[in-house]
Amino acid sequence: MKIFSEALVAEACRVNNIADLSTATIGEILLAASYLEQKTGIPFVRMDQGSPGLPINRYGVEAEKRALDSGIGSQYPAAAGVPELKEAASAFVKAFIDVDIAPRGCVPTTGSVAASFGSFIACTQRIPGKDKVLFVDPGFPIQKSQLRVLGIGWREFDIYAWRGAARLREKLEQELAAGDIAAIVYSNPNNPAWICLEEEELQVIGELATKYDAVVMEDLAYFCMDYRRELGHPYEAPFLPTVARYTDNYILMLSASKIFSYAGQRIALCCISDKLYEKQYPALAKRYLDAGVFGVSLTASILYMITSGCTATTQYGYAEMLRLSCEGKIDFVEDTREYARRAAKMKEIFRRHGFSVVYDRDVTREVGDGFFFTLGYEGLSGDELVVELMYYGVSSISLSTTGSTRQGVRGCTSRMREELYPVLEERMAEFEKDHPKK
Repeated sequence: MKIFSEALVAEACRVNNIADLSTATIGEILLAASYLEQKTGIPFVRMDQGSPGLPINRYGVEAEKRALDSGIGSQYPAAAGVPELKEAASAFVKAFIDVDIAPRGCVPTTGSVAASFGSFIACTQRIPGKDKVLFVDPGFPIQKSQLRVLGIGWREFDIYAWRGAARLREKLEQELAAGDIAAIVYSNPNNPAWICLEEEELQVIGELATKYDAVVMEDLAYFCMDYRRELGHPYEAPFLPTVARYTDNYILMLSASKIFSYAGQRIALCCISDKLYEKQYPALAKRYLDAGVFGVSLTASILYMITSGCTATTQYGYAEMLRLSCEGKIDFVEDTREYARRAAKMKEIFRRHGFSVVYDRDVTREVGDGFFFTLGYEGLSGDELVVELMYYGVSSISLSTTGSTRQGVRGCTSRMREELYPVLEERMAEFEKDHPKK
């Protein structure tokens, strides 16, 4: 039996100006679910927005307080970032990825959204004719929305059918051969599928990025959150897999939002490889009337125009958390492991009631448990499943909005609470009863 009537869900869409719930954005789904909760008092199982669901890191908070008490709030922070954060970021990349990036190339941004926005501009303007972005999907829908704002074209492909080094090389060669791809974008672990690119696949991406002179924008929002491996021990192997071992054409985006539950403070890092940072491009020099040095143009002529730098206190807070992580005093991997526990319990409930995991494997093993997972149900498309789940008080987004060609929805573990597991169990039992399989 449905929790919410079709009429009530339609009302929620009408009130919030949602044209089509089946392909709604994350924000629209959030609005509809919040409206239904407030209207009825019935709690939703919220799997829509990927907002952290753990306490904020107190070390960062205390460092921000000290910074504010010191009087820095009266001064504009340097556009390239405060030295303490840049040095801590360089050390953090070395400690957990075993890659060397000079402090000058570690530039703070107001979240990874700002990092990708600025990087899209710089990458597509550096070489005339290289003006498109290639998405290795499924991916973060907002990044394509950014390209719509900027008027930048893109191509995309769902990696599901192209896993493994040989298959991925074949597909990437097809996409890159035209010579118009300026940047390649993916997240690892992946939002929404939680798949992880393996070392051989990253090597292929890096080699072809060098061959075709494309910049790889590697989104590491879920840093070291592949809990199947013993990642996160500073200066000890295994280190985080990354394309940075296989090309000099890369930008790493490191957000504080998930690993330190610091989303409200809007702080991330755009880490530019040393060689890419110092490379000169006449097209950038002509446009921005500067020296055309990639890192300088991106920092001073682009990112500064978007946000005029980052709030100084958040930079000191982030620097402290990075520094303590390098010293082994913060174990951010263990701090966030709760997401894996939640995913395992949620997936078990869904599977028991007829659901399947859509992106279920990496190349050599079953996909891990973490911040996100994907669900499908026989006889329902992903768009249909979004709507059907809403009737049962479960909010999610369709995989079709992420560039996926698979049928299903994305689920997020961040807002799950202990008291909601029996609620989810009860509602999915009703869902299964109302949607018998053939």
